[in-house]
Amino acid sequence: MVSETQINHREKAYEILKADAEKILRLIQVQMDNLTMPQCPLYEEVLDTQMFGLSREIDFAVRLGLVDEKDGKELIGSLERKLSALHEASIDK
Repeated sequence: MVSETQINHREKAYEILKADAEKILRLIQVQMDNLTMPQCPLYEEVLDTQMFGLSREIDFAVRLGLVDEKDGKELIGSLERKLSALHEASIDK
């Protein structure tokens, strides 16, 4: 039986991960709008570093049992799709 405290911890962990994913999306959007083009090595480095960090956070939360592995993969997948759409939009400009 899962206690209410455990449920609250799981919800909080997932909300933190979602917020971190949104921060990455905003960071990349600002970078694309103001600083560099998607073909720039700096853009790719920032994106790779941020995505790796988020994947490690998700892995840690999964290992603690705070986030379901499926939900973690969906969060990363959703962010990747949003970033891909952002990238495509910047190329079409």
